[in-house]
Amino acid sequence: MYFPTSAARQLLTVPALPDVIPEPVLCFEASPRKSLFCILTKSSLTVWRVRPSAPLAHISRSETSLIEHGDNTAVTWSPDGSRIVIQTTMSYLVLVTVEYIPDASAYQPSLMGPSVQRNFLPGPGEGIPLQSLSLALEGVICAEGQVLSVSPRKYHIIFSTSSPPAVQRIPWPVYDETEVGEQTTRRSLMGHDTWVLNDQELPWLVDPDVTVTKILHSTSGVETWITSDGRAYFVRLQESRHSDSVLADSELGEEEADRSSASNQANGISRPSTESSDSQSHYHWEGTCIHNFEVPRWVQKQRSIDDGNGRSSTTYIEPRRAVAIAVNTRFSLVAVGTQSGFIEFTSFPTQDGPTPTPKVVEVPNPYNRSSGSVTAMEWSSDGYVLAVGWKHGWAIFSVGGRCLASGFGVDDHIDGDRFQDTFMHAVENLFWAPGNFELFVLTPSGIKPDGQVFILPFAKSATTCQHSPDNTRYAFLQMDDRALVYRGADQPDMSVINPESDVWQHVKIPQSYLATNWPIRYSALSNDGRLIAIAGRRGLVHYSSTSGRWKIFSNITQEQAFVVKGGLLWFHHVLIAAVEVSKSYQIRLYSRDMELSNQNVLHREILTSPVIILSLVDNSLLVYTADNMLSHYLIVPTADTIKLHLCGSITFDGIIASPNAVRALSWMIPNAQKRLGDPADDLSVAIVLMVVGGQLVLLRPRKSGSQEVNYDMQIFAERIEFCWIHLRGIGALENSLWGYDGQNIRVWLNALAIESSGSADGPSSVKESVSIPLDFYPLSVLMDKGIIIGAEHEAATRMNLSFVMFRHATSSHLFLHHVLRYHLESGQVKEAVTLARHYQHLVFFAHALEILLHTVVESEATIDSDDTSTSASPESGTLPAVIEFLDHFDAALDVVVGCARKTEMTRWKRLFSIVGNPHALFETCLASKRLKTAGSYLLVLHNLEQLDENNKDAVRLLNCAVKAQDWQLCRELLRFLHSIDDTGKALRHALSETSLVTQKCVP
Repeated sequence: MYFPTSAARQLLTVPALPDVIPEPVLCFEASPRKSLFCILTKSSLTVWRVRPSAPLAHISRSETSLIEHGDNTAVTWSPDGSRIVIQTTMSYLVLVTVEYIPDASAYQPSLMGPSVQRNFLPGPGEGIPLQSLSLALEGVICAEGQVLSVSPRKYHIIFSTSSPPAVQRIPWPVYDETEVGEQTTRRSLMGHDTWVLNDQELPWLVDPDVTVTKILHSTSGVETWITSDGRAYFVRLQESRHSDSVLADSELGEEEADRSSASNQANGISRPSTESSDSQSHYHWEGTCIHNFEVPRWVQKQRSIDDGNGRSSTTYIEPRRAVAIAVNTRFSLVAVGTQSGFIEFTSFPTQDGPTPTPKVVEVPNPYNRSSGSVTAMEWSSDGYVLAVGWKHGWAIFSVGGRCLASGFGVDDHIDGDRFQDTFMHAVENLFWAPGNFELFVLTPSGIKPDGQVFILPFAKSATTCQHSPDNTRYAFLQMDDRALVYRGADQPDMSVINPESDVWQHVKIPQSYLATNWPIRYSALSNDGRLIAIAGRRGLVHYSSTSGRWKIFSNITQEQAFVVKGGLLWFHHVLIAAVEVSKSYQIRLYSRDMELSNQNVLHREILTSPVIILSLVDNSLLVYTADNMLSHYLIVPTADTIKLHLCGSITFDGIIASPNAVRALSWMIPNAQKRLGDPADDLSVAIVLMVVGGQLVLLRPRKSGSQEVNYDMQIFAERIEFCWIHLRGIGALENSLWGYDGQNIRVWLNALAIESSGSADGPSSVKESVSIPLDFYPLSVLMDKGIIIGAEHEAATRMNLSFVMFRHATSSHLFLHHVLRYHLESGQVKEAVTLARHYQHLVFFAHALEILLHTVVESEATIDSDDTSTSASPESGTLPAVIEFLDHFDAALDVVVGCARKTEMTRWKRLFSIVGNPHALFETCLASKRLKTAGSYLLVLHNLEQLDENNKDAVRLLNCAVKAQDWQLCRELLRFLHSIDDTGKALRHALSETSLVTQKCVP
């Protein structure tokens, strides 16, 4: 899904300014929109542009300020990006204003001639001028108590303190410019609120004798606290129910109402705290614990002593103590990083449900190196991956818990003096850049006080932006400046399973488009994989692999007038795009054969709500919008153009709680409705398949007495990252549903067959059929080749290089034997044979059958060894069905002997008791002229001691090989005879019985 690629870039963080003393970087922080980030040292602050990575403004505090208020320790941005709050060692908050200067550029380009300028084209995102900005010191706030954590909001600053342990809130300074003279500016600090951490103020705390060490507030409105005892809480600020007073500040009420509604889905069971007696506020905190643990009794009896920094100094260190937390609202998931370095995934708590059980994510550490405690965590903006930093490494995890990449030191020998990629050894902080194509990483300071910031480039699956069936049909990756399409499906069979085959097509995106429209937001692939559409910050472009040419807007004004929101789809040569134009919403149709312009738009469909997702099934376009409506459009070609015809709409109110959580959409219509029904009735009879958050959901329609359509919901699985829908599969794979949960491919065979869905037990009859474990991350299922294609990351170092090189390697896995085993275990031999006949032309078909037989033999042997009380009869188990199945194919004899030679001899008794006597199989091979297969059975007969003293069977096979002039087999047989008799007697006897020596001596 996400794979590091190329090599990391290193930023020189010391500004090129006179009289600036190089200082190590303490921390960095991205702005709310991720277009800027600031770097903090103990005495200075620098604001950088993310793309291109360049400093825009720098401010240094004076010596007097450092002495009076202390050194810098931490930094945070205000939600609107207009202010920066610096936390100092002496509990002061230094406010810095960020003023944007729109008409000025931070850098002036040097004058170059046209011929020279052609060699210096801007890269992705570098075509927009570097906007100038200025930093100014606004003031200093003296906080009561030792400040532990600061969280700026739209109208307030919320911070936590120790001594006393409390959470405080103060408004931003307000300036009144209507006054004159010395009263030109007037600061308003009215409304200071304080909530003391105790049983009366916050009764929902598990242990009230704590301090809040971290306050985190996501852009979606979910707020979390980490307390000094290592627990974590979802919290929100609520208006007290028993207060009839009206807030004097109407803006404050609006802010809290917005926060309450935005974070409502993230909060579970909670108990309201009482009003603060020390403030005039009519608000209180509500919360629920999302990360809890039991402390050993011997620890509970110890006295806890506060060390002055909000932490209790005890001899016991709780390994599950939370030190970092990241909230994923798209998948309703919370990631908690612990003191011992473990990562725990927990679902959002529900109002009435049980407390979710945390899942400990497996952190790969092949060399058993210490990872240290977690230092930083952040989800990507699409919610698919989590970046984690430790004191001694880093890693990327998928939402299902699969580790996609990691680094805990360097495996190979390196030159320690020259090696620069220090992020491989330690990470202090990190954040994702816009588009999630780059990860910014901060490392601890080393010998040099510069070069602590690194940028790791990534390639990611296009389905993270748009989960459409066509994007999942091929392995389709996005990079910062190109698209990668897997072409192995068009290659010979051996090229698919050969990891060294170069089967990726690299398609460079036009530089003129990416320079001003970076990053890529949507990518779409056509059904045949030949057409590609890309949409960035504004506009769109498309490409044909047949002609090898891109088409872009010739009119830049038309390109910049709209933004793609909701997705892109290809219908043959027509591109369907959901766009936003001047706060209105449309679906536009563009032709690949025509130039991109507003005049060449084939059709415009006006919508009243923004599009969440598009999906295409045959000639039906499904449009799901933010108002929780699913609309069905029929794509109607005409003589001159192509149009959309609205067939109907249906609301999912009461079914889908959060429309923005829908990530995939499809439907199935009964065949009778397709042939004879009115398209206007399709919505009332179609079964709708959705991926909502991490849930794979099937909605079956059911009409009530009033002909109103209701839905029966079936949840197939939780935490599904991707799904593959195969309505036109092969044999039994038709109407199958495939999903990946981070560990296994889960298959529901015939899950989408709806002809018999009207039965009462229809919705509950669909159960998981097959679970396929994988060692890599899957990207596509090649149904016609029986292979799952995926990728895994690789990191390489060299003694003569100062950096680490990253790449993604293609991997494959046969799925055929898994599906066949399911049918055979269910006694469906006929269905298994029918399915296998579709694949018997593949060069690796016999290999798949051998894997099937080997798996069954080993599994039954394991069961027999575990259960020694009863002896299994020869006809019990799945093995007889497998042998019966193999008898339908010519490769059966090769499969059996190949499996036997790869298993222990203790398994042979069970195997050949069902297959038959190996000597009889040897005779069958001789009779059918399968000499090489007979040679393999000869080894089996030798190990079973079924060869006579004169080795007559070997001599007969040798004579047949001589007649067939198979000299390679003759050589192997002679070597075999020599190996079984060191005296050479058997070899001499065999040569005397054949004319091999005579033939070789004839001139």
